[in-house]
Amino acid sequence: MIHSTAIIDPSAQLAEGVEVGPYAIIGKETTIGAGSKIGAHAVIGDWTCIGENNQIFAQSSVGAPPQDLKYRGEECWTRIGNNNMIREFATIHRGTVTGHAETVVGSGNLFMAYSHVAHDCRIGNGVVMANVATLAGHVTVEDNVILGGLVAVHQFSTIGAYAMIGGGTMCGMDILPYTIATPGKRDAKLRGLNLIGLKRRGFSDETINSLKKAYKTLFMADLKLPDAIARIRNEITGCPEIDYLLAFIENSKRGICRG
Repeated sequence: MIHSTAIIDPSAQLAEGVEVGPYAIIGKETTIGAGSKIGAHAVIGDWTCIGENNQIFAQSSVGAPPQDLKYRGEECWTRIGNNNMIREFATIHRGTVTGHAETVVGSGNLFMAYSHVAHDCRIGNGVVMANVATLAGHVTVEDNVILGGLVAVHQFSTIGAYAMIGGGTMCGMDILPYTIATPGKRDAKLRGLNLIGLKRRGFSDETINSLKKAYKTLFMADLKLPDAIARIRNEITGCPEIDYLLAFIENSKRGICRG
């Protein structure tokens, strides 16, 4: 299951049944869970923890040092969950001591060819990053987000759960959960709710209607943001998705992308 040309550090721990392809390199203090497959010429960097049933394809790089000029080789980690697919030439970098000291990826994600996750990012579950989608450092991508090809996300930004970002979009601000964003003149621009995605994920008609009402109040009622939030809280109660949406807005550090 381990090709004779692979180079594996003696401190690495590979579960029984892990496959390692030709010329792959696995660094020190790395753990790889059962059922995972490491493709030809893939490089798994130092201090990387990979869960079970991950497929890491040829020429990809997971756990490499961050592209941060302040990094001096300190012990920082990359932590990958289960059932992820990391395609050819995708790159995921470890954290930094000036950040979280770790980059964390959840489970069930797809990183297409040439996608990039920079240092100290936090990726949830069920995320799809299409070809050449790029995250700067310290970005948070919540669950079930889809990033189209050539999307670029500014550092410290957050992409809310169930959002969908169209190809070629530059995201300089936080993207609200449940929404679709596409390229604007200079930055991302909201186009409405991700209705098809929400229906496919099993959101009820009642919840979707509540989100529609909230979206209209936020962006079409000619209200200042605090006033819009207050009206939504007063008019829509007992809906966890609305509570999450409003909390996301109030906790935003970079400000929210608007329609």
